[in-house]
Amino acid sequence: MSATIPKGPDGSPSVTQLVSGIVGDVQDLGMQHLALFRNEIKEDIRKAADAGTSLAAGGAILQVGVFLLCLMLVHLLASLAPGLSIWMCYGIVGAVIVAAGGIGVFNGVTKLKSVETLSKQTSQVMKDDAKWLTTK
Repeated sequence: MSATIPKGPDGSPSVTQLVSGIVGDVQDLGMQHLALFRNEIKEDIRKAADAGTSLAAGGAILQVGVFLLCLMLVHLLASLAPGLSIWMCYGIVGAVIVAAGGIGVFNGVTKLKSVETLSKQTSQVMKDDAKWLTTK
């Protein structure tokens, strides 16, 4: 047997029906806000992973480049400028390679800074919802 919810004398919904409808709508709104929050967190994690991948790739390339180019370019510079000592050649080549690698790391850090941990609008909506639910 199913219970029927009483209606008012004119056939309109009863107060119980209206209150339960409001409660259901508030629950739906809360679930939608949580879904939005989850989606924004997932997007932020994806952006952070992209930035981390760029940093890791840049770092690996930088290490290989520093090793190989230092050896090769130092000896090339030493053969082209016989007046320079070998340690000066290492210093010049190392400084150039570090500058190039620094540009790659700077790009990765810039990408990482663009990641927002939580949208301001979403956090404000969540705060408003929490305030509204606690003042009832």
